[in-house]
Amino acid sequence: MQRFEYKVIPAPKRGEKRHGVKTTEDRFAQTLTELMNSLGAEGWDYVRADTLPCDERAGLTGTRTTYQNMLVFRRVRAGDSVTEAPIALAPLRATPEAEAPALKLGTAHVASGPAPAIGPAKGDIAAE
Repeated sequence: MQRFEYKVIPAPKRGEKRHGVKTTEDRFAQTLTELMNSLGAEGWDYVRADTLPCDERAGLTGTRTTYQNMLVFRRVRAGDSVTEAPIALAPLRATPEAEAPALKLGTAHVASGPAPAIGPAKGDIAAE
C-alpha cells in the first residue's frame, strides 16, 4: 500500500512581474505555474486548494478570524514501495453459454384454491 507525505503551502497572493507578462491574471498564473513546476520537479503532486479559517491576535486581548488560501501537495513517502501486486483482470471471452444462457427450470410450489383478493392499499381514497 502506498503511503503519502503532504506539503501545505500558502497560495500566492499576487503575481510577480515577469518580462512579457502584462495583465494581473497572467502574472498570477505565471507565478502559480512556476511554483507548481518547481514542486513537481521535487516529486510533489498537486491535490487541491483549500480556504481555511485562522484565528489571529487583534490588539492586546482580542482575536479575529481570517481565511488563508492553502495549496495541498502530496508524494509517495521515500522508502515506501508498493507491496501489493496489482490485480490482473482476465479478458472477457464470449462462450456459447454466455451467448445463449439456458434457463434452468425448477419445480414451483403453487397453493391450490382461489387467488387472494386484491383491494386498495392503505391510505388510498376509494371512489364513491
